[in-house]
Amino acid sequence: MNDFEKDVQSKRNDLIDSGVGFVVAFLGFSAIFVIATIVDFVAR
Repeated sequence: MNDFEKDVQSKRNDLIDSGVGFVVAFLGFSAIFVIATIVDFVAR
């Protein structure tokens, strides 16, 4: 067995971290889209 497998730094579920990363990225791109839409609306 690998030594790193015996002493794991984080025992949390990877699915939770993946979900949080997805939500943060989604909200970030959504914010960019909303800001761009507002700028486009104001520029008219």
